[in-house]
Amino acid sequence: MTDLTGRRALVTGGASGIGAACTVALAKAGAHVIVADLNGDAARAQAELVGGEAWQVDLTDTAALADLSLDVDVIVNNAGIQHVNPIETFDPVMFSRILDLMVEAPFLLVRAALPKMYERSFGRIINLSSVHGLRASPYKSAYVTAKHGLEGFSKVTALEGGAHGVTSNCVNPGYVRTPLVEKQIADQAKVHGIPESEVVEKVMLTESAIKRLVEPAEVADLVLWLAGDSAGMVTGASYTMDGGWSAR
Repeated sequence: MTDLTGRRALVTGGASGIGAACTVALAKAGAHVIVADLNGDAARAQAELVGGEAWQVDLTDTAALADLSLDVDVIVNNAGIQHVNPIETFDPVMFSRILDLMVEAPFLLVRAALPKMYERSFGRIINLSSVHGLRASPYKSAYVTAKHGLEGFSKVTALEGGAHGVTSNCVNPGYVRTPLVEKQIADQAKVHGIPESEVVEKVMLTESAIKRLVEPAEVADLVLWLAGDSAGMVTGASYTMDGGWSAR
């Protein structure tokens, strides 16, 4: 059993989906959890549920994070958005927003937390990547680019943090049963020219050997282990949880 008593954990996008599941798992292990989310009401509700605290924050406002200082032991970089469109009609503003949220914001949060982690000789950086951090799919140019960038940043963090007791790893699920995935169904149906009822089977699970969506709690279990003492020699890694998709 992972014991995080006395540890402070920050989970971005912590009010719903994978983030919410992570806040529950970390809190049950004894951590004081900071629920960071754009939706303040949802963040406060989730924080109350897990006995933590809420941080309403727009992580796309990266200028506001430049001088941030964080005193946490664990960071779960989970916040993300999706946009499905062909490259030639992909909105450049949306492309930049996705990279701000899913690459630059994690960099700024880690940058803000490392000094205190180095002082304590302990830190856990857990980046919610995706199978799309390792593989590509059409119509997701910004998301795939961002996740590949996050993978690289995670490895650099692992190399710099290793001497200071700080680990950095990626978790790479396939499609997870979350609001983010549910919102994609209509867009996927449109770009692939199929009914919405066929999207999960014909698009989302076509590459997976196990034909079901990943559950948020399954992802949270892996995050919890990576946050603990027993994962101290695990760093610079990418843990697939994609039903065999990346085995192809």
